[in-house]
Parts: sequence; structure tokens; C-alpha cells
Amino acid sequence: QVQLVESGGGSVQVGGSLRLSCLASGDTASKYCMAWFRQGPGKEREGVAIIRTGALPHYDDSVKGRFTISQDNGKNTLYLQMNSLNPEDTAMYYCAATYRSGLCPLAAAGYQYWGQGTQVTVSS
Repeated sequence: QVQLVESGGGSVQVGGSLRLSCLASGDTASKYCMAWFRQGPGKEREGVAIIRTGALPHYDDSVKGRFTISQDNGKNTLYLQMNSLNPEDTAMYYCAATYRSGLCPLAAAGYQYWGQGTQVTVSS
């Protein structure tokens, strides 16, 4: 079982950048599918990016070319580098993990472990 704690959220202006971090404890994060989800006001939780050690990352079309997901297995930490931010990126961002073989799930329902979230606000 893994515990997840996010950090790095904040308020930025349009075009700015932020890097989110997710520290995993209790188990080795590299064994898991790791993902970032977000939930904006009045919206459903949506997948942003997914990564698994040894596999290519997956990105939602809305963030391709702007966001980069990565993980430092030595630090048991997941990152999300967010560039060229726009107001539509405003949301609570969550780190999630699931332990399974095969392809990583795209939907939130496929993830068993969640962090508490970190707020990202982009203003124009």
C-alpha cells in the first residue's frame, strides 16, 4: 500500500509554469502505474498524464506539448512540469497510483490510491 502527498500548486498568470511533486511512501512507486488527475470547478475528475517505469507516458490531448510527467525512482517522487498554463488548467490536481500489470488505466476509477490534492489557479 502506498501513501501519496502532493505539493507545488499555487497561483500563476497565463503563460506561466509550475512543477507539481508527489511523494510516495509505504511502497516503491516504480511498481505502480502513477498518474496525475485534475478536477476543475463543477467538472468531473479527468486524467492529465500517466506514467509507468519502462513505458512511454500518456497525456491527455489538452496538455500534450505543455505538460511533462516524470518520476525519480531514487526519491520515490512523481512530477508534473506544467508550462504555458492557461485558465482552463485551473483545478485541483491529484496524484494517483494503482498496482497492476499490463496497460495503466486511463479512468480515475482504475486507481486505488490518491493524494489529498494541490490547487492550481491560472489567472489572466
